[in-house]
Amino acid sequence: MKWVEKTAKSVDEAVDLALKELGISRDKAEIVVIDEGAKGILGIIGARPAKVKVIAKQTPEEKIEEFLKSVLANMDVKIDRMDMVRDGEFIKVNIFGKNTFKLIGKDGEVLDALQFLTGVVVNRGVKEDETVRILLDCQNFRKRKEERLRRLALSLADKVAKSKKSIKLRPMTPYERRIIHTTLQNHRFVTTYSEGEEPYRKVVITLK
Repeated sequence: MKWVEKTAKSVDEAVDLALKELGISRDKAEIVVIDEGAKGILGIIGARPAKVKVIAKQTPEEKIEEFLKSVLANMDVKIDRMDMVRDGEFIKVNIFGKNTFKLIGKDGEVLDALQFLTGVVVNRGVKEDETVRILLDCQNFRKRKEERLRRLALSLADKVAKSKKSIKLRPMTPYERRIIHTTLQNHRFVTTYSEGEEPYRKVVITLK
């Protein structure tokens, strides 16, 4: 996070000096007035300059990188690179490194928690129409998991079609349920729906 403190005869002058040093426009800055200053008697006695702190607003990508690097350092995880791609309202992040298994946890539980926290940090104080959704991955773990879930969905759909009996899956995250629903949305013989309350909501595969 880039910021500077400046003093000048007035708040506006101090802000202008800070903006010039940071090389940004006012709409890209967060301005904190530390001291509005005082003209004093006859402009001399008791006069005090204005003091401001101007912070350059970060892009969502910069916020993500700063937050994750801080967390990973505390977890003693050494990364080689952090890939980020914009996809509509989503920012997809994929972390690569050596001991990144710490970021995944059992069946991705740690990764899910870190994804949630990253979203909270990035969208804090942001207007609703400017919020972004974070999809956090590590060493393509989610991609491999998606492939496993698609194979599972198709296998269970075949069982339902043959046995004519519905199957309830284990509780899943919204992300996992969406993969099951999407995989089977055009299936000839079965359909899907979700039931239950979070975090125990399940997908049900049943005959059409």
